[in-house]
Amino acid sequence: MKFRAQHFQESGFTMVEVAISLAIIGIALVAIIGVLPLGMNVQRDNREATVINQDATVFIEAIRNGSLGLDDLTNYVYAITNTWMKFGPNAVVQNINADGYSSQGSAITKISSPPFFPLTNGLRIVGLLSTPEFTDLYFNPTNNLFSGGYSNHVVVSVRSISGPAVEKPPQDNQIIQADAFNYRIYCVNAPVASDTNIFNLSLNQQAYSRQLAVNLHELRLTFLWPVQPNGKLGNGRQTYRALIAGQIGQTNSLLQPLYFYQSQSFTNAP
Repeated sequence: MKFRAQHFQESGFTMVEVAISLAIIGIALVAIIGVLPLGMNVQRDNREATVINQDATVFIEAIRNGSLGLDDLTNYVYAITNTWMKFGPNAVVQNINADGYSSQGSAITKISSPPFFPLTNGLRIVGLLSTPEFTDLYFNPTNNLFSGGYSNHVVVSVRSISGPAVEKPPQDNQIIQADAFNYRIYCVNAPVASDTNIFNLSLNQQAYSRQLAVNLHELRLTFLWPVQPNGKLGNGRQTYRALIAGQIGQTNSLLQPLYFYQSQSFTNAP
């Protein structure tokens, strides 16, 4: 028996079909590539917002409790600037200048005999962050500047406390430190709003208004991020507010006043 070989004709893709297929794949790839940066940016923004939320808790609690021993802050806070304005009677501006502090030293203009005051411990950092928005001519906290005094605008430069472990101390590689997530904090310790025209109030209302101004403050921390290599700030903005009941105490040294909220937490002694 003889078998006859059968030949089947197989046809391939034409150049037109190949071109159409490549065009479809190209359009899909362009769409995917266009979405990738958007997704990466959203992931980066979420990561930065999470770091800010965690770090904000650390700073708010440190200031609220008048913490004295948080020396670990020296690994993250690398600069503090207080831009101040001096007011004379009737709140007339007399002078504008700034004081600067870093781990290496300080440049102080408010005090006639500036001390050498580097940020070498947590006490100094928290004491500067707690600087009241308004102080009188003797650097005591006050709730108005009608009789003269200073307005203080404190800005803190920080390397993120939360974040990748590779950026944390004892990391001293300057390249890694420069690439770390940095932000700034505008720190305001403002007296709670009260009626300043107390002479129109009753004696009880006057006493209450004075007590309120002395014993209740609003802490506002505005985080600005990220700090770019050229020193400019990105678009990140978030403000945290907390009402703090308690007086702000000042250290005895007028060479460099430090301020601390009086702790409202009490425990039983054994």
